[in-house]
Amino acid sequence: MSRALPKYNKRRVAIIGGAAAVALTGAIVAGTALAGETSKSATPTARTLADVGSITCPDVASQLPEIPATAQAEVDRNLTLLQTQIDEANKRLVDTVGQGGKNFVQNAILGPLEDKRIATVNRIATAIGRTADKPQGLDALAPCTLNAGGAAGTGEEAGAGAEAGAGAEAGATPSEAASEAAGGAEDTGNAQGAGEAAGTGAISCPDVASQLPAIPATAQAEVDRNLALLDTQLAEANKRLVDTVGQGGQNFVQNAILGPLADKRKSTIDRIAISIGRTAEKPQGLDSLAACTLTQ
Repeated sequence: MSRALPKYNKRRVAIIGGAAAVALTGAIVAGTALAGETSKSATPTARTLADVGSITCPDVASQLPEIPATAQAEVDRNLTLLQTQIDEANKRLVDTVGQGGKNFVQNAILGPLEDKRIATVNRIATAIGRTADKPQGLDALAPCTLNAGGAAGTGEEAGAGAEAGAGAEAGATPSEAASEAAGGAEDTGNAQGAGEAAGTGAISCPDVASQLPAIPATAQAEVDRNLALLDTQLAEANKRLVDTVGQGGQNFVQNAILGPLADKRKSTIDRIAISIGRTAEKPQGLDSLAACTLTQ
């Protein structure tokens, strides 16, 4: 972090954790209020409190500098989106209780949530940076934790893919992105070969480069970086496919690999469209290329 983050003095977004009482065989199980950004709409149940816990994330609003009037609406939209992401993750936590292995929560819920938060806080920083000093280090607020009864899993395999993707999306330099893409391409070949031998198949994604319009010279470097990042994301997903073979239930690949990959690709493709749209007509419908499939 290049400088200390000033407090958000203009507007604070009050995020209040929900407290719920649930009648269970005559006893009352009360939920406790959680600090930071916690779910408002996902009401905990007795099962949530006893077995699952809930997700807590660092508060972003309080760490923002003074927000220019021109950026206020966009910042507010993304702060709301951060809360929506937590609510959805907490709901998924309850809906999927008992699924997968010991690393299911990290792979299928916390990892994808962190990826979404990185993209969202980066949009906040970019919005502010258009007319004021761009805040640095906000991506450090992206990781969330599972508390009060849940176990997210801390093994290396649980967070390796998420950490690698997060590092790239948080603002890798052109040389870093190129390096990641080169290494990722090699990993993809290894992962696909091992996967085919083990019968896991491989992940294929629609080609984005061939669907782009003419790219303005001012956008070329940024587009190239993000196309390289798409290759890196696919490489990481194929490697993870092999590394996690045999884990989880029938929906593990969709929940822990294909779903998070689609989220990362959508954010990356959006950045490509935005960069082109700054000096030319913004391409539409590219997000339809985000979803990938598992082939045997």
